[in-house]
Amino acid sequence: MALLPYGLARPLLFGLDPEAAHDRTIDMLARGAGTPLQWAWCNGRVSDPLELAGLRLPNRVGLAAGLDKNARAIDGLGAMGFGFVEVGTVTPLAQPGNPKPRMFRLPAAEALINRMGFNNDGLDAFVRNVQNSRFHSASRLPGKGERMILGLNIGKNAATPIERATDDYLTCLAGVYPWADYVTVNISSPNTRNLRDLQSDAALDALLAALKGRQAELAQQHARRVPLFLKIAPDLDETQVQAIADALRRHGIEGVIATNTTLSRDAVQGLPHAQEAGGLSGAPVREASNRVIRQLRAALGPGFPIIGVGGILSGADAVAKIEAGADAVQIYTGLIYKGPALVDEAARALRQHPRRA
Repeated sequence: MALLPYGLARPLLFGLDPEAAHDRTIDMLARGAGTPLQWAWCNGRVSDPLELAGLRLPNRVGLAAGLDKNARAIDGLGAMGFGFVEVGTVTPLAQPGNPKPRMFRLPAAEALINRMGFNNDGLDAFVRNVQNSRFHSASRLPGKGERMILGLNIGKNAATPIERATDDYLTCLAGVYPWADYVTVNISSPNTRNLRDLQSDAALDALLAALKGRQAELAQQHARRVPLFLKIAPDLDETQVQAIADALRRHGIEGVIATNTTLSRDAVQGLPHAQEAGGLSGAPVREASNRVIRQLRAALGPGFPIIGVGGILSGADAVAKIEAGADAVQIYTGLIYKGPALVDEAARALRQHPRRA
């Protein structure tokens, strides 16, 4: 269990600009992993194994993409007790993202707004960081017991025309494939212009067909099949969710992550920063995420892998995602508000909850 209660650290972090606090935290996690400093945040990992999309998750609580865009802190994050950690989003070329300030806290709503815009150091640097992690070099050795699962999240460069977005996704897929346990295709960030257009029927069909074709080539080349997950938005109506579910089935995509951040501001009206542009995450997106999960489960039927994310700030919130139809969950904003203890709380709550039939 972490030696430093997050309640002591949070006021210091919340006294900083949100992005500065984020950067300092990632730097600490990267530099402190495997050192005595790690005891400030580490948790024992709750055992609650799950077979999902051909992967064996040590437990059902994961980290959502976006916190560690450059894969610098895989080991430090893994020490918090996650069953799986997803890093990225990575794009083929490095890009600075949107102008600052671009991240805002809404503490009264336990929420964040960000318009980061896929800021990252590019594919080559990302892959080097994955290769250099102790997770990569040590956790795959025999005798290590249940190992954490690593997901790598891919996107398109802002400068790439939407008509050529598939080229960026194929480049990233080939680059990350040898190092990933699964790959997530991010078409749902609201902070890259026109990106969500890829969720429409024709564009989605073309993208998924191309990705599955490349996946088959890479599986033969590397003698292993890495599952593909699609990450979708909460701002979809039931007809759109049904169309996406049909496309997932039609193309043989192995799983879906629901959901990304929302553009809706209904739950935060009148709060400071509420009208900032960008995606809203945290407690206000909880119900929209759960609604999409329920619709996906109804459309996809039992057995199709669904990872639920959005508004998990307690063990009960994690359980609600499973009850809505998810198989496993991811957290991000909840980690910022509640700290590493949330990972343990959520994992223990899920272990006590009956498995979905």
